[in-house]
Amino acid sequence: MMVEPSVTNLLKKVNNQFELVVVTAKRARQLSKGDKPLTDKQEESMVTLAADEVAEGKVTIIEEE
Repeated sequence: MMVEPSVTNLLKKVNNQFELVVVTAKRARQLSKGDKPLTDKQEESMVTLAADEVAEGKVTIIEEE
């Protein structure tokens, strides 16, 4: 079974796998609390929807100083 978006593709959008987990989890939490999706894709899973947004470059990491 092929999972889309693939982790390989997602890692091209972030610095490392730990950052990927954090940004996806935070965005999924925002979506589950009612934030409007930034993608047109229809997904039941908030985590998959958040991953789609990361893959499309619509969710970014804000670097803290």
